Amino acid sequence: MPLFSSRKEEKKVKVTFANGLLFVEKADGKQQAFPLEWFPKLMNATDEERNDWKQTDKGIHFNQLDVDVNFN
Repeated sequence: MPLFSSRKEEKKVKVTFANGLLFVEKADGKQQAFPLEWFPKLMNATDEERNDWKQTDKGIHFNQLDVDVNFN
């Protein structure tokens, strides 16, 4: 019998946008900033598109935009 969990995977990072930057705060409190000009799709995205992301092994993936931001 397969295992099934109805709980969403807990996000271990916080993603915010301000002043033309994408900020990623990790669970340990360390923060990285990325200029949105590096990610034109994110720069022109709606709030809905920016909020639709998931954490990956290498960083985060914005689902509707098909954009990956890698960090470690």
